[in-house]
Amino acid sequence: QTPFYQGKTITLIQGRDPGGTGDGRVRAVVPYLKKYIPGNPTIVVEYMPGGGGRKAANFIYGSGRPDGLTIANVGVGLIANAVLGEPGVQYDLNKLIYLGTPNSASHYVFVTKRDLGLNSIEKLRAYSGLRVGGQAVGHDIYFFGRLFAWFLDLKNPRFVTGYSGPEVDMALMRGELDARAQIADSVLQRSPEWLEKGLMDFHAIVEIPKGDKHPRFSNLPEIETFARSEKERKLLAMQRAFRLGGSPYILPSGTPKDRADILREAMR
Repeated sequence: QTPFYQGKTITLIQGRDPGGTGDGRVRAVVPYLKKYIPGNPTIVVEYMPGGGGRKAANFIYGSGRPDGLTIANVGVGLIANAVLGEPGVQYDLNKLIYLGTPNSASHYVFVTKRDLGLNSIEKLRAYSGLRVGGQAVGHDIYFFGRLFAWFLDLKNPRFVTGYSGPEVDMALMRGELDARAQIADSVLQRSPEWLEKGLMDFHAIVEIPKGDKHPRFSNLPEIETFARSEKERKLLAMQRAFRLGGSPYILPSGTPKDRADILREAMR
């Protein structure tokens, strides 16, 4: 029997802008999906940024064709935004079909521009109006930027959104921003000069899961050391759990089981 996917084209919708870490992860997975889906279909990527993944998740839930030819990849905001009841969520987590996620553990660091001279926690806390960049309200980088600001007890931080991942880096280098949260591995891969040339000060790290030390940033204090109450420790545990969900690949509700099973097995 001719495989269903032979000669077909799958549209893979990304809930982000191109060029960032999430896009890189997807592009690393696509060749393997093409290889392991019987029939070796063509896979084209379409970008649908907005709301930290909410726009893409809403589309796949409400408008995506349940024919096995439309897949979405949304970041950790898919889970966090729904569980926390953020505005704009129009999808039901329990009705989406999950294929899996190729990433789970992660580390986030908080950085400021070196020329600000904030090379200690005391100086960082004394500085007022730090401009912290991010992609969108609801994006994991925004979430972790807020967490760092709260736990490090920053004074009057200002959160500036509307960038793609690489654009946050460029805005930081141009002086439009003062700080950002960033995935530790992305610093090493995309911005090694931050370390090699001493362009940034690194202040703290979030370990996901807790206790998983990053080989390059093991000297940084873990964010939980700044927790002041059991409530704050529980908040961190919840956020770590959200992030361990990774970046799930999802199908619209109603996709035929046999096609979903083929895609799930290819992902496995």
